[in-house]
Amino acid sequence: MPARVIVLAGPSGAGKSRLAERIGLPVLRLDDFYKSAGDPTLPYIIEGANAGIVDWDDPESWLLDDAMAALDELCRTGRTEVPVYEIAQNGRCGWQTLDLGGSEVFLAEGIFAQEIVPHAREAGLLEAAYCVRQHPMVTFWRRLTRDLRERRKPPLVLVRRGLALMGDQRRVVSHAVSLGCEPVTPDEAYAKIRS
Repeated sequence: MPARVIVLAGPSGAGKSRLAERIGLPVLRLDDFYKSAGDPTLPYIIEGANAGIVDWDDPESWLLDDAMAALDELCRTGRTEVPVYEIAQNGRCGWQTLDLGGSEVFLAEGIFAQEIVPHAREAGLLEAAYCVRQHPMVTFWRRLTRDLRERRKPPLVLVRRGLALMGDQRRVVSHAVSLGCEPVTPDEAYAKIRS
């Protein structure tokens, strides 16, 4: 039998990675499938304070087909090669093997995770799909402190991006729900998955 996937989608900073660590299942980190800086197909922000920089929150900045191929191989064989992406460098810095170690269920998490839900459901590989969400101010603060701690981008860019994302959170959650994700808090998701 193929392995099955539990999808953790949701806004950046909502707690998906922390939740995945807490659950303890193998994790396919979908944010490692970003395109690298310099890719001519990257989308750019065209208005507002951050106009002119790459829009890393647009699904066009992400390699959906590569992510789905890795998901399929992981479900079918129990292992796959995945890229290692360094956000501060805007690019891949290597590859690593993800091995399920015999686990029949694994997690796939990332800000574009909802995009794989229809494919996984159609292929019979979906165990469950959740959109992790919290109050927009909580998400904003957690995202900002994480991004500053990891020096992902210049501070002013992070603050401006965070404010824009805070205003967009409702749309992000609605989109994930429209693709089949159940909206939950991190604690609710943990309880559902552990049960």
